[in-house]
Amino acid sequence: MQFIQGKNRTQSILFPDSLDQIVEADNEVRIIDLFVESINLADFHFVIKTSKEGRPAYHPKDLLKLFVYGYLNHIRSSRQLEKESKRNIELLWLMKQLAPDHNTIANFRRDNEKAIRKVFRYTVSIAKEFNLIGGKLVAGDSTKLRAQNSKKNNFNEGKIERHLAYIDAKLDEYNKVLAEADEDNKQFIAQEIKKHTERKTGYENMSRQLQQSGEPQISTSDPASRQLMTRNNISEVAYNIQTVVDAKHNLFLDYKVTNENDSRALSGMLRRTKTILGTKDFTALYDKGYHTGIEIKKAVEFGVNIMVAIPGTSSNAPDENYNMDRFIYNEHNDTYTCPQQQILMTNGNSYQKNKNENHYLVKHYKTHACTGCHVRELCTKNVKGRVIERSEYAPYIEINKQNIEAKPEIYKKRQSIAEHPYGTIKRQWGFYYIITKKGIKHASADAGLMFVAYNLRRLINIIDRNTLTKFLQELVLLFLRKLISLKPFFFKMMHSLLKKRTTQVFLFEV
Repeated sequence: MQFIQGKNRTQSILFPDSLDQIVEADNEVRIIDLFVESINLADFHFVIKTSKEGRPAYHPKDLLKLFVYGYLNHIRSSRQLEKESKRNIELLWLMKQLAPDHNTIANFRRDNEKAIRKVFRYTVSIAKEFNLIGGKLVAGDSTKLRAQNSKKNNFNEGKIERHLAYIDAKLDEYNKVLAEADEDNKQFIAQEIKKHTERKTGYENMSRQLQQSGEPQISTSDPASRQLMTRNNISEVAYNIQTVVDAKHNLFLDYKVTNENDSRALSGMLRRTKTILGTKDFTALYDKGYHTGIEIKKAVEFGVNIMVAIPGTSSNAPDENYNMDRFIYNEHNDTYTCPQQQILMTNGNSYQKNKNENHYLVKHYKTHACTGCHVRELCTKNVKGRVIERSEYAPYIEINKQNIEAKPEIYKKRQSIAEHPYGTIKRQWGFYYIITKKGIKHASADAGLMFVAYNLRRLINIIDRNTLTKFLQELVLLFLRKLISLKPFFFKMMHSLLKKRTTQVFLFEV
């Protein structure tokens, strides 16, 4: 049987192909090159540490090209990127055979969180230029990405107290044994006592640090990471990534890396979304984790049409026909009418209530009719009768409820919009953890590059490659025109090249 034969490795090549000939004309690495070349570095403020002595620094565009290519091809490790830049034909072409070391690569990502965020905004502006952003329906959600910090290296007051109790018990045990031990064992026991005493000092220092900072947790490997609930009562030491996705083509509009839960994230995300879209005329969909009274109030005051899923209540009546939602509120009289047509009134006093670190005021509504009501056992188990509690944020919560009830088919789209990108990033690309350490800013740089890569991948997949290539070439020419003092006749030539398409790229400040 005959097989296809390869070439002799020792055979001389008279006319070797250039790198530009090896890389196909329609290879997406050329789009990455044009995308980065079209960026005006003066607007993005990349940080590059240079010195007058030694080798010159690498150009920020070259390092950005390396990262964009890496994340698009599921490579994030600085050591792996260093290796690929020396052997990957596409990277040899893209980097012009430059091969920065892994420290230079890692430092660029570490120092340029704000600039990376602006590159992400740049992808959004390009999507706008091609009318890929609908701007009418968006969905917000969050995902937890594991931090470079194990559960063993995450502590709260309870965990520290348990460790201290264990150490104290061991020290008592060793001290008792030490008095009766022979000379051969005393040295070993003394070493154990010293080891446990040092551990105790470390835990006591962590306890003081928690008390001084007011934080509920402390992580020793990545101090900003927190133990967060992921799913089904499973917790991980992670970061919580808040995102907003446009419904038209599932493109990211905004992101923010936090170490908190979702309860206080709604208003901040909507405020930035308004700025990005330049309008408040859109509908925002969120799940029940964002259902917090004060946040819903801010959203309504923004003028945004919101639909936040309503969480179930734990204070249901024995019979569902007498749940709180069956009681009708009369705004004019400030009263409630129960299903038995009895009026519940308030004494006008407001009471402070604390729930999940949220502080708000409530009013209580009661009626004396409960005493002789024949359905009382179906309505309440309270010996004093039924009490309805109304939050100060109830009017805004009711607006949100009305929005969902008016268009339930719209809210059903939330999951397919918000979670589509997470499936790509976490399942297909394997980016289910943060690769950086030591702080939210570093984690935000890593997440920002993920979202730059995702948006750019969507642009490449949606827009015809020739069209996108020509558009980016025009942007590069526009950029060059700003930098070079051109002669009048050359301006006319440039104008003829660009008149087919007017481009204006918007950069949103962080």
